[in-house]
Amino acid sequence: MNILLTGGCGYVGTPLTQSLLAQGHRVTVVDLQWFGNHLQSHPNLTVIREDIRNADRIPMQGVDVVMHLANVANDPCAELNSKLNWEVNALATMLLVERAIAHHVKQFIFASSGSVYGVKEEPEVTEELSLVPISDYNKTKMISERVLLSYGDRIVVNIIRPATVCGYSPRQRLDLSVNMLTIQAAKNKKITVFGGDQTRPNIHLQDMIRVYHHFLDKGLRLPGIFNAGFENISILEIAQRVTRHVPAEIVVTPSNDPRSYRLSSKKLLATGFQPKHTVEDAIVEVIAAFRDGRIQDDESCYNIKTMKRLSIAA
Repeated sequence: MNILLTGGCGYVGTPLTQSLLAQGHRVTVVDLQWFGNHLQSHPNLTVIREDIRNADRIPMQGVDVVMHLANVANDPCAELNSKLNWEVNALATMLLVERAIAHHVKQFIFASSGSVYGVKEEPEVTEELSLVPISDYNKTKMISERVLLSYGDRIVVNIIRPATVCGYSPRQRLDLSVNMLTIQAAKNKKITVFGGDQTRPNIHLQDMIRVYHHFLDKGLRLPGIFNAGFENISILEIAQRVTRHVPAEIVVTPSNDPRSYRLSSKKLLATGFQPKHTVEDAIVEVIAAFRDGRIQDDESCYNIKTMKRLSIAA
């Protein structure tokens, strides 16, 4: 299968690209490479360094599936440059799907976000609940979803709303809750928890990759929106789990982030998908990768620090 993968040099995109190649697919990665390129050369891999806003420069001829992961990721980065956030996360999505349709691409798989729900009191947040995004990042994801669904009669659209991803990647991120708390403990023997009572859903990186493969295999029969998150855990409980593996002091401080919700993935599970990895697995992975030098706690692992260094806020 010919796959166009935007964001294929990212935290999820890098191991996803590797897994697609391992299964025999031909992959074209489009990525601006703000955070580098950790992909190894492969005869079935083409890497194009390009801004996804330049949709007319992105090759679609012969593409079977577009997997769209590229975006300005997370709230702080989106707030650095609101114009960039809306252009990359919303406008470029529309341009890409229109170009895909013009080239007779069969399927468009989109990485949205479980954060589009905002603050929810319901015990289970399902796909049917209203969206109340509370940040620019969340809003661009919501708008992108609605744009893509409007093309649903012309291309099969699979929208995935992931929980917070955790675990090791060659393009590591340490600004995600499980990874961040784990590296604090491994490096400093001290974990700072902001708030702590907020419940957040989590998904292991390898299960996230398996979700994309699941929709690559079955997605033509499964159009629509699907949550992807399997462990709803409070921030404090994540810290406590980390200390089972690395002795560390937990310091709790006030938080100005009120988001708390329990993502339900029953709809995804009903399609036959079953998770195989846990938050505990991710904690162990990150500790091991830090200890053997595969993870360096530097600014390249933090999206906001890298964007500021590149003057993307300008």
